[in-house]
Amino acid sequence: MPTYTGISSEAFRHPLDRQAEEALRSVPGFDLIASKFVEFVYERPQYVYLMGNSIQVGPRQYASIYHLFRECIRDLDVLNEPVLFVAQNPQVNSYSLGQERPYIVLNTGLLDVVDQAQLRAVLAHELGHIKCGHPILNQMAIWAMGVASTIGEMTMGLGNLVSSGLIYAFYEWRRKAELSADRAALLVTDDLKCVMHSMMTMAGVSGKYASQCSLDEFIRQSEQYHNLDSDGLNQVYKFLLYNGGQGMMLTHPFPVERIQYLREWATSEEYRQIRLGNYKQRVSEGAVEVEVEESNDEVEALQRQIEELQREINQVKSSQGES
Repeated sequence: MPTYTGISSEAFRHPLDRQAEEALRSVPGFDLIASKFVEFVYERPQYVYLMGNSIQVGPRQYASIYHLFRECIRDLDVLNEPVLFVAQNPQVNSYSLGQERPYIVLNTGLLDVVDQAQLRAVLAHELGHIKCGHPILNQMAIWAMGVASTIGEMTMGLGNLVSSGLIYAFYEWRRKAELSADRAALLVTDDLKCVMHSMMTMAGVSGKYASQCSLDEFIRQSEQYHNLDSDGLNQVYKFLLYNGGQGMMLTHPFPVERIQYLREWATSEEYRQIRLGNYKQRVSEGAVEVEVEESNDEVEALQRQIEELQREINQVKSSQGES
């Protein structure tokens, strides 16, 4: 497998990812979200949950997966080794979060349907997210969407985020970020069919009937999906499907779209040059930087923040009662 010593995430980051992040950061409300996210939200609770309710992968726990993981870290030149967990969950999925202590979670449902080559592609994809600095923005997106939908205008001035377009910008960025991570998977595996096969598996391959699924047919399906754009009405339907047309907004591009983007890049001069070793070298990694104020007593700081949040909520409830 190829190893890309010193490679920068900018060497493979998809331009749509870059553009979507710039658009997100320019939307009114982003700075508020960034400041409140740092003030009230820490990655530690989720890490503690995973430590208590999943299996941490290591040399003596899921050893073959850990060996594969270490190879991917080396090949993509990820500076600090993230923590890898396996969670008992039938959903065929994986994800990465965390800034100070990045981690990746593989669901058991995923492990039950992928082979070793596809698992390498999945691990490289998640490491690509970390390499690009996506997790911190992703956590901000999850938090912002949760606050906006749960308490609306009750506190912290977040109730108008949906109308301001910030939530839509977060979703658009999350979808485009997947395209960069897909490129990381291709770089590490050096096998386009393998990465596309992993996408097909995530889309709907059954472990029991896997032998009856054809990648060639899935590629043809992708081409047919692309051809739907010849009808302008279909383009409208696609936009609506991504942005809440079925009751929820989508965090990932459709797999058939992702393989189209990846097939184009696999034949590009940019990809060929990276394979030859001609790529942008790392200076600093990360798609977004949010300064975290240090505290001598982290527990007391967190308690003060919780108390402040509770006071804000109580004040809003009190004012609503008076009106």
